[in-house]
Amino acid sequence: METQKFSYDNGIVRAFLYATVVFGLLGMLIGLTVALLLFYPELPEFLFGTDDLTIKSLFSGNHLQGLIATQGKFGYGRLRMMHTNTVIFAFVMNGFFAGGYYSLQRLLKTRMWSDTLSWVHFWGWQLMIVSSLVTFMYGINTSKEYAEHEWPIDILILIVWLIFGINMFATIAKRRVRHLYVAIWFYIGTWVAIAMLHVFNNLEVPLTFGGWKSYSAYAGVKDALVQWWYGHNAVAFVLTTPILGLMYYFLPKAADRPVFSYKLSIIHFWSLIFVYIWAGPHHLQYTAIPAWAQALATGFSIMLIAPSWGGMLNGLLTLRGAWDKVRENPVLKFFVVALTCYGMATFEGPLLATKTLNKIGHFTDWVIGHVHVGALGWNGFMTFGMIYYLLPIMWRTKLWSTKLANWHFWLGTMGIIFYVVPMYISGFTQGLMWKQFNPDGTLLYKNWLDTVSAVIPYYEMRFVGGLFYISGVVLMCVNVVATVRQGSFQKNVPAEAPALARISNSRKEGEGIHLWIERIPVLLTVLSLFAVSIGGFFEIVPTLTIKSNVPTISAVKPYSPLELEGRDIYIREGCNACHSQMIRPFRDEVVRFNGKNGQYSKAGEFIYDRPFLWGSKRTGPDLQREGGVRPSSWHFKHMLNPRVTSAGSIMPRFPWLIANTLDRSQLVDKIVFMKDVYDVPYTKAEIDTANAWADHQSDHIVKQIYSEAADVKEEFAKRKAEEGSKFVPLEKREIVAVIAYLQRLGTDIKTTEVKTASIK
Repeated sequence: METQKFSYDNGIVRAFLYATVVFGLLGMLIGLTVALLLFYPELPEFLFGTDDLTIKSLFSGNHLQGLIATQGKFGYGRLRMMHTNTVIFAFVMNGFFAGGYYSLQRLLKTRMWSDTLSWVHFWGWQLMIVSSLVTFMYGINTSKEYAEHEWPIDILILIVWLIFGINMFATIAKRRVRHLYVAIWFYIGTWVAIAMLHVFNNLEVPLTFGGWKSYSAYAGVKDALVQWWYGHNAVAFVLTTPILGLMYYFLPKAADRPVFSYKLSIIHFWSLIFVYIWAGPHHLQYTAIPAWAQALATGFSIMLIAPSWGGMLNGLLTLRGAWDKVRENPVLKFFVVALTCYGMATFEGPLLATKTLNKIGHFTDWVIGHVHVGALGWNGFMTFGMIYYLLPIMWRTKLWSTKLANWHFWLGTMGIIFYVVPMYISGFTQGLMWKQFNPDGTLLYKNWLDTVSAVIPYYEMRFVGGLFYISGVVLMCVNVVATVRQGSFQKNVPAEAPALARISNSRKEGEGIHLWIERIPVLLTVLSLFAVSIGGFFEIVPTLTIKSNVPTISAVKPYSPLELEGRDIYIREGCNACHSQMIRPFRDEVVRFNGKNGQYSKAGEFIYDRPFLWGSKRTGPDLQREGGVRPSSWHFKHMLNPRVTSAGSIMPRFPWLIANTLDRSQLVDKIVFMKDVYDVPYTKAEIDTANAWADHQSDHIVKQIYSEAADVKEEFAKRKAEEGSKFVPLEKREIVAVIAYLQRLGTDIKTTEVKTASIK
């Protein structure tokens, strides 16, 4: 057989590796800032200016102009989006691409099919990351968790993903190895699943093709089902399967041992990608989605334990006979702890999917702790181990400092412990305090701030854990730079392998069925697509296509133009990161959040919500019944300074909402769009008088504010006298639109009858 000479492209691997390190550090710095804001919400005031005499600021003078000038760019809601997306798409995915490009070439004994496509992929992906950071900073987002990118960036992601897929499959087609190794199965499954999830979850229609704003193709319950089908499986196919592919390649290489069990690898792959896709609705337990979808998700979530632990054990048992190396080799240390964290997270996840634990853990910091076992331990440590493995090989030198790598390992491990354990305690504390009643049937902790105050020490401990973790990352950066400087990088690595002889695709006599599938990439891809799509089809299609699955409520009316503008501002500021809009059928939630209505949330309430805003974490109280509970002047002052209306609040300030003039240029276009595209029942008269409708509503709200708060009325009268013709009346400002939206929430349901599905 003719031996062919070729070379591996290490240049593209180096580029993705550098991007992984840079964006990893950036994403974690943003995350550390987000953690700090949860117990030091005055940080923006300290940095940019304040009128609060109790707070020291870097700027002299008692004014808010510096903070107003930021326009919320450094607010909690926007930073949280920037943190999660940078860690997921910039750190983890760049790490996957670095390891994927390195391992694909060596497993297939060929160079990537197209160097040009490799670099288009690299620069396209980095452009997406930078665009995301900029748009999120400016409040341009869809609010859909892990999918906050607006429509132009969604299209960019799809194009770049297709380019990566073309290059990967074309490389597989010209391989010099007959059978595809298990790591490549996971790469293929990842590509297929992410393409499907991204397309269907991000179906949206732009308000105009010249602007950023779009509205989801799904509304309310349907949007929630599709989003968490995507959200949970983003965890599956962005944060799990590609990293498992890296594990199956780099762990045996680092340990110099073959994978423990080929058969277990087969079971792990097919059962994982089939079962995972069904489990998404477990994020929506006790919500307004159909009960059968909740039950189905619980069952499949519990089944997930088996394939997940099968993969973990396959990895750990690969180290049989090599455990002595773990003591000396920092790469293996990182891999072992990563697999352990993977096992912990994939055991805890199914437990949280059960209704018994979900009613305690959901909306609490328990979920944050659970997520970070996977993010910090599984994703972070696998990526760090891969980086330490690649550095000496690619730069043909020894790692500059093994001691520094070991310090990174121990600092990272301490960081995980100090982060996760306080979040577990905080979550248990929140979940139990929310549900406590006095003997007379009143809530023991009626004031939401009681639970907020109770968990502040755990937020501080979590911040310390973040400092430990990021300190280790800084040491890694030092090690990377020093190793690169002392080494000699070889961009094109010479290699040779015999050409692959052509044989029939038909199955040979005595050939195992999976061996046959492994040498037919098209068949493997089609079967993977079937495995990952069937769950979504059976769970989501019925709800999308059968109208009776989302019963309507005749009293629920579309948002007014001003309320719709306020809702868009609410999304812009990322308010849904802290406030849910979903009252579950528990006695404590109905009593705590009943407003004037005494009802838990019904599916028909959300038919005009594009996107849905049910949230996944309650840092502040639920707002689904907020309308009419508090006077408009309270909301005005709460946005100006939450700590004036709610002592001890950790909510950020929003003074720019009061300073900004509401942009009404698309007010009419939005309701015309809703009517024409989504058949929202606005009448012609309502459309023709949309601006007058908004004027009337804003006038009414301002009259309320002025009648309730004389100090506010006096302040605006003073501003009018000072500014003259430049003065913008309060009626024309953004804050009024936000108040209009908040005062609308839950007011369509008018009953005092309390119905609950559970007493606690």
